[in-house]
Amino acid sequence: MRAEASLDPASLTVRRAAPGDAEALVRLGEAHAAFEGLALPDGREARRRRLELALLQQRVQAWLVCGPQALSLSRAHGYASLTLDFSTLAAEPYAHLDCLYLQPALRGQGWGQVLLQLASGHARAQGCRELQWQTPEWNEAAARFYRRQGAQERIKRRFILALPD
Repeated sequence: MRAEASLDPASLTVRRAAPGDAEALVRLGEAHAAFEGLALPDGREARRRRLELALLQQRVQAWLVCGPQALSLSRAHGYASLTLDFSTLAAEPYAHLDCLYLQPALRGQGWGQVLLQLASGHARAQGCRELQWQTPEWNEAAARFYRRQGAQERIKRRFILALPD
């Protein structure tokens, strides 16, 4: 999805995503995956259905940066999503910021900070003392942004084990 070059920041709002926003999240997720060079699993419709169900069951929380016609799918220009998890080591819940993505036209305008604050506020309201996430090693712009927000890096290797049917 291409961001409009003439976006007026004053016309944008952020709102909590609902199950009906699954298609907008799929479109933004595709742009996010392309930006990071990631392959997405199976078909778009299957991803949309799974996202819709996860939003309905509140297994994932998400926020959308929307243009003036917020109900139009093409007017969603960025998002953040998080899930709740539990740390055995700390013996307490934490939130995992799964995604924070803005189309290029919105970067550097404060929307990332707004999304991060909403995610952090939600995590605190759920009893979490930490918000955790990762970003690709090559994404120095994101690392600088996160450091400016007060985030600290913990260097670890990320492993993914596919679990076939």
